[in-house]
Amino acid sequence: MKRRSIVKYAAVAAVLSLGLTACGGSGGGETKASGTVRVTLANHVWTEGIKASIPEFEKATGLKVELTQLGEDQLSDQYNVKLNAGTDEIDVMMYRPLQEGKAFAKNGYLADLTSKVSQDAGWDWKDYQDGPVKASTVDGKVVGVPIITEREVLYYRKDLLKAAGLAVPKTMNELQAAAKTIAATSPDTAGFVARTNKSAAVTQFSSFLYSFGGDFVDGSGKSAVGSDAAKKAYAFYGGLIKNFGPKNVSTDMSWPEAMAVFTQGKAAFYTEADSLYKNATDPAKSKVADNVGFAALPAGPAGSKPYNIASWGLAVNKASSNQDNAWKFIQWATSKERTLAAQKAGVPGARSSVWADPAGTSTYPKDLAEAIASSAKAGVGHDRPEVITVGKAREIVGTPIVSTITGADASAAADKASSDFQKFLDSEKK
Repeated sequence: MKRRSIVKYAAVAAVLSLGLTACGGSGGGETKASGTVRVTLANHVWTEGIKASIPEFEKATGLKVELTQLGEDQLSDQYNVKLNAGTDEIDVMMYRPLQEGKAFAKNGYLADLTSKVSQDAGWDWKDYQDGPVKASTVDGKVVGVPIITEREVLYYRKDLLKAAGLAVPKTMNELQAAAKTIAATSPDTAGFVARTNKSAAVTQFSSFLYSFGGDFVDGSGKSAVGSDAAKKAYAFYGGLIKNFGPKNVSTDMSWPEAMAVFTQGKAAFYTEADSLYKNATDPAKSKVADNVGFAALPAGPAGSKPYNIASWGLAVNKASSNQDNAWKFIQWATSKERTLAAQKAGVPGARSSVWADPAGTSTYPKDLAEAIASSAKAGVGHDRPEVITVGKAREIVGTPIVSTITGADASAAADKASSDFQKFLDSEKK
């Protein structure tokens, strides 16, 4: 899933007192440590801010940074080739914990950082939110540090709600009723819009699934997409779009298409990642910029349980012979000071302290900051099945979404998906 432009990340100059000390190595032959740290990062607004401040890190530590910056597809291609070959040419790597973290850990690509994150009280691993920490931990071992987060929130049109005399929905039932009212009274405006593509929609559907009391797998690791809770969630999410969505709705919408419907003034409600909010509030991109409001995901039978995930993180290549210095770079790049600087520039961080700091939310709409704070507390640490082959899994569990939107029976579609998903889970264990 392509990551998106949050806001132009201005170069933030913040002279930091690092006080970094070498931590115990975790293998890889530390006697060959180099004074040059080779860092591979994705093209992202977070990267631009870090890149601008690297001279500060070099001056403070005496180390040199050799930076490689790639697009997501190029990054994946390089990792697939170099990491599989056991390269030691990468020290620090930017990766997606939920998309490839489990596969990378299983293949032995990621160094165990458990002891390192617990050794520096000033750096403070306990400051990190539970959801992102869970996503960065595999089989009880910390294998990465989350740097960018997102949660699902409710986008809504303040003007339409006011005209219809509606309050902001706090429950799923209220959302459904409000969407129905808008759709009935405004023929040219959909009551609700969201992603419809079977793979892309999984991430946003996940919050509905959790809020209805379900998940992709149960406590024993078996498929749970055929549970009563999952069937109700599929029927609800798909039903909102089928009954109150755009006319002749496409079943191939990812976030750009769904966002376009909302920002062109064609929908009253839209659930989406909070990290995309600038697309809705920027007058250059949105016809309804002045009338966009934000709220926490409405509560289902199990409460309001949006995902709260780490979309990107930093890890150390297990084959690197420069792991101590790689960790120094990560300590610096993810320090409280650097995280706050990134947050102020529009990149949502994983540290609780930056959300508690008024400076950390000063650049966000007030209602969005409140929705994010609420979501972070109740958030679930994954927005897709936690498996090795994530892409295939998303296609399987996303199929009932499309089926329901097109009028098929949600229960039957969920049963079929559950059977297929269980076969998939069994195949991954072989």
